[in-house]
Amino acid sequence: MDSMTDTDPSERDTGNRFDRLYRFNGGLVLPGHHELSTSLPIEPAGIPPVLVIPLLQHIGETAECLVKEGDHVHKGQIIAAPRGNVSVPVHASSSGTVVAVEERPFPHPSGFNFPNVVIETDGRDEWAEHTYTLPDYRQLSRVRLLDHIRAAGIVGLGGAGFPTQVKLSSGSGDRIDLLVINGVECEPYISCDNMLLQERSREVLEGTRILQHILQPRDCVIAIEADMPKAEAALRAAVSAAADTGIKVISVPVRYPSGGERQLIRVLTGREVPSQGFPSDIGILCQNVGTTAAVYRAVIRNHPLVSRIVTVTGAGVKQPRNLEVLIGTPFSYAVEACGGYSDAVDRLLMGGPMMGFAVNTDEVPIIKATNCILAVTHEEMPPPAAALPCIRCGKCTEVCPADLLPQQLYWFAHSGNLDAAQDYSLFDCIECGCCAYVCPSHIPLVQYYRHSKTEIWNAEKQKKISDIARDRHQAHQARLERIKRERAERLAARKRAVSGKDAAGEEAKQAAIQAALERVMKKKEIAGSVQKNVDNLSAEQVEKIREVDRRRQHKLPPGEH
Repeated sequence: MDSMTDTDPSERDTGNRFDRLYRFNGGLVLPGHHELSTSLPIEPAGIPPVLVIPLLQHIGETAECLVKEGDHVHKGQIIAAPRGNVSVPVHASSSGTVVAVEERPFPHPSGFNFPNVVIETDGRDEWAEHTYTLPDYRQLSRVRLLDHIRAAGIVGLGGAGFPTQVKLSSGSGDRIDLLVINGVECEPYISCDNMLLQERSREVLEGTRILQHILQPRDCVIAIEADMPKAEAALRAAVSAAADTGIKVISVPVRYPSGGERQLIRVLTGREVPSQGFPSDIGILCQNVGTTAAVYRAVIRNHPLVSRIVTVTGAGVKQPRNLEVLIGTPFSYAVEACGGYSDAVDRLLMGGPMMGFAVNTDEVPIIKATNCILAVTHEEMPPPAAALPCIRCGKCTEVCPADLLPQQLYWFAHSGNLDAAQDYSLFDCIECGCCAYVCPSHIPLVQYYRHSKTEIWNAEKQKKISDIARDRHQAHQARLERIKRERAERLAARKRAVSGKDAAGEEAKQAAIQAALERVMKKKEIAGSVQKNVDNLSAEQVEKIREVDRRRQHKLPPGEH
């Protein structure tokens, strides 16, 4: 199983065996420094006096704040509701009083401020009352479980922070053949997943079984790195103790960045995720071991995501170790829980030395994506040297695990030719930092790539705003044209109605005149006929007629005069 091969992926039997592993191109073998933080067990960091809980802790929409200054909140209470599909709620990490809802520094490469709920803790750590108990998950539908996972505020804890229910939903409509639980913690210094597997392997295993129930994959593996023997032993013991899980534990060779989703899939299956595609496109879904344990706590214990394990390490910390830290805890509090800073501390990073970024203040809060706080000395990690012109050595291309052309991407990013950068698969870059690590000219390549991605995203965002404005303007113009047309049609109809009414009146008038003329002519005709008849009567007949007429006028009976 431990053999490595470059065999054509199409020749690989992707059945249940996983009896051989594959290589991805590039990558580096780096000093781990994991021993700094793995000699001590995981310890609770405690409850800080103040929690600063950002309303945006994941990819997607910012949550909508539900509390205001002066409100008392309990641990696990929802303080911000999700907005849109790619969003999850935010919960209070401990009980206390909301003292502010305001923008504060946020752990992000941009250094921008973001909206936060600031809670002054009361030290009691009282949980919000549960209004229901979740039944046995094996009796629940996939939809019900996904809704519950979303309500618990679970996002990817490996660093990306993608809402977990959205990722699981991406595999709900299509067949997932392989579920990969990613415990390959390949970046130097970071050991939170290692310690989680050592001390809480049962939580990871039970969370994996929940994900199996949701996705119904044909195969399921938990992948760890070969330099994690204690974690592997604990995990194998947990799998052996469980009955018929169908879960395999696979140890992969030490090579950075083998913990990257696409690289790990390549190592396990020999298959490539399509460019700009997702693992679910080829029937595979990956979840971090920390995320999997959070799913266990949400479904089995009904606990939302209010804390996580964070590695606090580096030569700039007196006693490096892994802590269970409440979300919203300031970096400074976590460092103090590890004995404080050493005298030689130079810089503070969130994340590891390869993919992490420097923070300007230790008052920024720990968020769901914070897997490591790294305090380094000048000797341990010297500041980057001044960048020199590219010498076209090609070393960056040799180590790129995504099979890109970093040198070309650099030229396009440097010149602002973003269309060309996209043509060269800029968004397939995982920002692992291998190219910058080996660059003899000390060019900060990853910074250029990040900047270009941000520029493209901003341009697309502005395009969407412009498209919406254009569509709204066109709709407004169409509405005005429609109103104008309908008004003209009503006026024309009214004119036609008036014209028709006048024509009908004139026609009736002419008909009445004609009828009157006909009556007059008829009377004249009758009078002429009577006069003609009178002229033909004898004097005796005329006298009789006059007599009859006289009697009629005076109403005399016959025989009277």
